[in-house]
Amino acid sequence: MSVSSVDTALPTVVIDEAYYDRLESLAMGGMERAQAAAERLLEELERAEVLPSEEVPQNVVNIGSEVTYSDDEGDRSHTVCLVFPAEADISQNRISVLTPVGAALIGLSEGQSITWLSRDGKERRLTVLEVKPPEK
Repeated sequence: MSVSSVDTALPTVVIDEAYYDRLESLAMGGMERAQAAAERLLEELERAEVLPSEEVPQNVVNIGSEVTYSDDEGDRSHTVCLVFPAEADISQNRISVLTPVGAALIGLSEGQSITWLSRDGKERRLTVLEVKPPEK
């Protein structure tokens, strides 16, 4: 296994305690159909700082957040809304938290970057450019 020259230190993640149990159950239940994403989501949950909803900063990616991010696959940015699997609709740019990029995004804040494995097994790095909090 080769060591990448990219800084691989994991950024701090913050999870809304209102969603923690549901996210954990989702990840445990997704082990058969989406193992890599489910494992990644569990890893993120295990290392996350869990805060009450009212204490989660507005610039943290949460369920329902609109997120603009860039990745190292080209120069363009992507804007998506992070949702639970039942609400996912790629034609509406609504991505599931139980996808590789969704599991990578949850809990990050603006300016943070993280490395993740795409569905084709390639290591990629994404950076959160902007977060619009969920509408209440």
